[in-house]
Amino acid sequence: MLLFASVHFLLLGGAAPELAAHYPNLSAAAAPDSDPTALFRSFALDHADVLVQLLATRSTQTNEVGRCAQFLPAFGLLDQQVGSLAHIDVGTSAGLNLLLPRFAYEYSKSGSVEPGQPSPVRLHCEERGELPVPLPARMPQVTHSVGLDLAPIDVLDDDQVRWLQACVWPDQADRFERLVAAIGMARHDPPRIHQGDALTDLAPLVEQALPDGHPVITNSWVLNYLPDSVRGQYVAELDRIGSRTDMSWVIAEAPAQTPGLPVPTTDPPEEITVITLVRWRQGERSVQRLGTTHPHGYWVQWEGLPHTE
Repeated sequence: MLLFASVHFLLLGGAAPELAAHYPNLSAAAAPDSDPTALFRSFALDHADVLVQLLATRSTQTNEVGRCAQFLPAFGLLDQQVGSLAHIDVGTSAGLNLLLPRFAYEYSKSGSVEPGQPSPVRLHCEERGELPVPLPARMPQVTHSVGLDLAPIDVLDDDQVRWLQACVWPDQADRFERLVAAIGMARHDPPRIHQGDALTDLAPLVEQALPDGHPVITNSWVLNYLPDSVRGQYVAELDRIGSRTDMSWVIAEAPAQTPGLPVPTTDPPEEITVITLVRWRQGERSVQRLGTTHPHGYWVQWEGLPHTE
């Protein structure tokens, strides 16, 4: 994946138009019928030095805004229950998921949810199964938002943005286009991001958020990158904070890859993404499994199972 991303990174910089013509996200015309393998191999060998440097110094970095379609129904439920929300996105990358209230959403059965102003990002989500997704009547009121990441992406840094774009698979042109549009929104009004560690810096961010709204922590395909022991410490830290502060946690992770999370799942654990809502109220924790979803938010199957523990 890093090799493909590194080549994509160089093509995004204008290198090798003949090879770039085979990339659907980089060419307005239809891709040539010829096999690009020889071109790719030749390009990689001709640029070996710079590719080796990229492979040695970069890591996979994505910020999939389609996952906001997974979070929106949970935010709607919480908005109805507790009012204004303070969003804290852990593992936030460039902070693009903090723009959740500024995106437009369209679900195949339940309709659409629109922001206050027209948005350049419109997320389409197919609804599977028998239960409709309980969409809010209006966009949830998010009055505070901040991201937390060990190595956040600066949306004003062209090199960092190009690497973020390079990690999107080039045959998924729609993902690439909405990422570019979301980056444009973020550059106009950059999200607030705190560079730090989830184990030591989350509690202060929750404290800062409290005057503005009910704290809502989100994770989406982040916790699978943590060692099991660190993931356990993270859950313990959330429990510690929740023992004295009412807050909520929306999880979009694959149980098979994230053991130790309070996510109701099957035996063996599911490989698919499960959306879970964890609430702490007056020191008591409850867990509600909401449904399953495509990892990039293309579809969701709502379950809305009762609170469990």
